[in-house]
Amino acid sequence: MPQTTMSETSDVSKKANSPERSKLREKGRLMSASEIERTLVRLAHEIVEKNDGSANLGLVGIKRRGVPLAERLGNLIAGIEKRPVQTGVLDINLYRDDLSTTGPRPTVVPGEIGFDVNGRDIVLMDDVLYTGRTIRAALDALFDHGRPKSVQLLVLIDRGHRELPIQATYTGRTVPTSRREIIEVKLDEVDGQEQVLLVELTD
Repeated sequence: MPQTTMSETSDVSKKANSPERSKLREKGRLMSASEIERTLVRLAHEIVEKNDGSANLGLVGIKRRGVPLAERLGNLIAGIEKRPVQTGVLDINLYRDDLSTTGPRPTVVPGEIGFDVNGRDIVLMDDVLYTGRTIRAALDALFDHGRPKSVQLLVLIDRGHRELPIQATYTGRTVPTSRREIIEVKLDEVDGQEQVLLVELTD
């Protein structure tokens, strides 16, 4: 699947809003709004347990759907730990490996993420983990902003088909898929609806 500016599934969103939508057949709903919420509550507790609290945590969402995931989990962890958790945004547009590498290095804007990542335990977040290329690009972007103490990866859905040795630290749900199948994550903040769908490309 071609890479896009936002996440592993952004190209799917474009198709969904175009005449090509007719070439996608919905196979079923994988998660409802309540199931997404329960999953995020579980993941928040896992993050707190693994990091022995939240004192050194920073949550960074990959634009687009990783951002509301980071914000929601930040609020959940703050409720558990009774202290605020910093969240930030990472836009990997200029770091994708499907762009020309002959041009100059992208310019890193100070403070673009929203907080200082140096020495922090960073949890990087995206909606779907697929080939791993989006995460590789995100790591390049993150380390151009500083040197975290550690980087952990959280995804709502792991659909398999990795092309790089990248594995999530926290996974909402693992869904084995064929390459003709696509995971569509819909979040209220981005899509105005809340669910995860399994769709399939048709001939």
